[in-house]
Amino acid sequence: MSTAVETEEKPAPYHVAHHTHRDVSGGWLRPAVFGAMDGLVSNLALMTGVAGGDVDTKVIVVTGLAGLAAGAFSMAAGEYTSVASQRELVEAELDIERLELSRHPKDELRELAALYVSRGVEPELAMEVARQMSADPEQALEIHAREELGIDPADLPSPLVAAGSSFVSFALGALLPVLPYLLGATALWPALVLALIGLFGCGAAVARVTARSWWFSGIRQLLLGGAAAGVTFVLGSFIGTAVG
Repeated sequence: MSTAVETEEKPAPYHVAHHTHRDVSGGWLRPAVFGAMDGLVSNLALMTGVAGGDVDTKVIVVTGLAGLAAGAFSMAAGEYTSVASQRELVEAELDIERLELSRHPKDELRELAALYVSRGVEPELAMEVARQMSADPEQALEIHAREELGIDPADLPSPLVAAGSSFVSFALGALLPVLPYLLGATALWPALVLALIGLFGCGAAVARVTARSWWFSGIRQLLLGGAAAGVTFVLGSFIGTAVG
């Protein structure tokens, strides 16, 4: 008579060593990416629009620096307010859930068990899992927040991180089209070339984070930024001629 021996299957060494994930909820990536792109595109478009009006180089430089400062502070303030408001809303919902857990623990327990049943777990096992997971009040709150609200209470985005990332990235992006003028350039084309290279580089860098094709992402950003600069240059030329 043969006996069956159960063995625990271990994950492959390659899977253990390489199964990692990027930080997708740290609160910095979106404002940093958006800030850099917005800084490059908006300041480039602003400067090309002014340059299209055939104004003095000093005016273009002042416009670029003013756009950098105004845009960076505006982006940081907007990101801080947006993320802080979102965080306050989430915390308010967590307070409601925490209150429900303290007032109606049995109802919340049955609700969690029903959720597991809806996902294919047997009713008795679902109730036992829900009971064990709800033994710790803070763990129970975390589970209900994940299952009902789709959030992790321990991983909420930081308003300060979002604002700081947005400010720095916007300022760096907006600095590129101004830099050639600060180094002595008197024509628009060096600023345009450097800004377009920066746009391609930003797009390619974002692709490294999102695992998309670097050349596609880079070309997409280059075309979008170039189109914005071209449109504003034409508008600036038209306005400069009309008011000249």
